[in-house]
Amino acid sequence: MKKISTLLILTGVVTTLNTQAAIFITPKAPSINTAAYTVLDHHSGVVIASSNADVKRSPASLTKLMTAYVVFQLIKDGRASLEDDVKISEKAWKTGGSKSFIEVGKSIKLEVLLKGMIIQSGNDAAVALAEHIAGTEGTFATYMNEYAKELGMNNTRFENASGLPHAEQYTTAADTALLASASIRDFPQFYPWYKQKEFTYHGITQRNRNKLLWSDNTVDGLKTGFTEKAGYNLVASANRMNMRLISVVLGSSGTAARTNQTQKILDYGFRFFETIKINNINKEVPISKSTKDTLKVGLLGETYLTLNRGQFKLSKQALALNGTLSAPIKKGDAVGNLIITFEEEELSKLPLIALEDAQEAGFFSRMIDVIKSFF
Repeated sequence: MKKISTLLILTGVVTTLNTQAAIFITPKAPSINTAAYTVLDHHSGVVIASSNADVKRSPASLTKLMTAYVVFQLIKDGRASLEDDVKISEKAWKTGGSKSFIEVGKSIKLEVLLKGMIIQSGNDAAVALAEHIAGTEGTFATYMNEYAKELGMNNTRFENASGLPHAEQYTTAADTALLASASIRDFPQFYPWYKQKEFTYHGITQRNRNKLLWSDNTVDGLKTGFTEKAGYNLVASANRMNMRLISVVLGSSGTAARTNQTQKILDYGFRFFETIKINNINKEVPISKSTKDTLKVGLLGETYLTLNRGQFKLSKQALALNGTLSAPIKKGDAVGNLIITFEEEELSKLPLIALEDAQEAGFFSRMIDVIKSFF
């Protein structure tokens, strides 16, 4: 026998003036002259726009996002502390490229090195952190690759902690966006360091290279990168109108270009899209052969939808149950879907679960339900 879904309407469509259908015009994402880019909604995981997002590129100093992620994780696990004294090796001191100007043989607090790496993009600080955590930079890269695998960064490989050029070190715009989102989600206590505009160590003050921190007050991170091989990279995050977007630009032609390109794609995302948090609906639906007449159902955890801006308030929402629900049902069992539609088009299908147990009724109560259903 074919199972027929039970449909329960939750809300009706909000009509516009003159009962005309709402018009939503979503243009193509702006064209930007860069090797690869992506724009990701942090909460829903929806990619709003992208180009060559899975093409492998040299990460340059964006590598330090993973270096920081590993150190943050070990702090969380109790295997490292911000108060650790880190002794600076000759290798760390000699590391080329951007520097925090740490001195060989000196002991520096781990927190200072983290800020030097994140804000000043110090390659020497990155190597010092790697050696402190894992003994050698090579061993630390093993940590980096394991966490990359856990985060689903399937097109990424790390060989060092700093991002200095290496033939076997690569990532993608899509993978970098995943890492940035994980950094914000998993370590909110450390994330404010990414928006700090300058940092002083050893009497030398250096400014954060993310120029959007000065020109757009909704931007609060994350990291820049540059090598001849990589070009100019920038991963940024902005929070506007209860919506957080993450953008990644790889292989741009200069500092001004990567800043302008990032601003364009962020503005596009915020202007034409919105992200809505769907709260647990906690509805009661009929149930048969049970000790109770209704069952509480809802969504599994927090759910976010990214839609055309203004579309959600004009949508319909309905519960589509898996046929007639019958006891026994356990809390957490799948019972159907929440269907969200706009002008007869399905926008999203969200799984519904039972929010409570439903015990099976006795024999005579079940027979009464059978007779009711028959008529």
